[in-house]
Amino acid sequence: MDVLVTGAYGRCGTAIIDHLHDHEGYDFTYYNRSDRPDEHPYGGYETVVGDVADFETLREACEGRDAVVHLAAYPDTDGNWGDVLEPNVIGMYNVLEAARDAEVESIVFGSTNHVMGMYEVEHAPELYSPGYGLVLDHTDPVRPDSLYGASKSFGEDLGRYYVENDEYPQRFYALRICTVNMPEYDHPYGDAESGVDDGDFERGSDEYERWVARMKATWQSRRDFAHEIDCCLRDDTVEFDIFSGVSANRRRWYDLEHARTVIGYEPQDDAEEWDAPPE
Repeated sequence: MDVLVTGAYGRCGTAIIDHLHDHEGYDFTYYNRSDRPDEHPYGGYETVVGDVADFETLREACEGRDAVVHLAAYPDTDGNWGDVLEPNVIGMYNVLEAARDAEVESIVFGSTNHVMGMYEVEHAPELYSPGYGLVLDHTDPVRPDSLYGASKSFGEDLGRYYVENDEYPQRFYALRICTVNMPEYDHPYGDAESGVDDGDFERGSDEYERWVARMKATWQSRRDFAHEIDCCLRDDTVEFDIFSGVSANRRRWYDLEHARTVIGYEPQDDAEEWDAPPE
């Protein structure tokens, strides 16, 4: 399968490189606004340098592909309209339009938990405790917490429009990704440890413990994320569907049964098995 990955050198794209690049049956090409030098940990891979807001470059990159994993986006909830417009709105349209024109069969879209973020705003921090009881799935009303979340909700809707109204793409998978980090922070203490490293708070502080509690619910390990991408790429039954992007964390508030049943997603990791960051 010939697959184009946009936003390839971010947190999620590099998880695909780490866990799927050498997987038999896949031929990956990476689309990113900049390449990496050969000596870089992610250097030396076949890369198309381009912006998703540049339709012509993107359209050429889609030629001959079987699937596009679309991860390129402005990624933060503090973004204003100017931040999200080109990468998240125009870029989403360009990906789908290029896929339609190039007859790409499948789109796997990196959506976000922030499409449902107001549930967290309403219920946090109690939501982060084991046994709180809230479980959200693909049937619950969308409640974005930011223009970023709203732009990703738009991406889901636009994907549905294309698969239901055009011959291509034929399949669209929206993954509402929770928390995927770069390798050095790929554990349930990752966001808290990152905050310590950035000087935002001290290890063991209330703020540190709050980030740990949240990530013990939202963590998706890099190997679980790559496995979910693999499940989507291998599937040929879905026309349009939405799946939670999260590991098998016992305190999660996002449903996993739908992804297990429909695409065979079986995450290996559970944040509750960790009681300290790695040494």
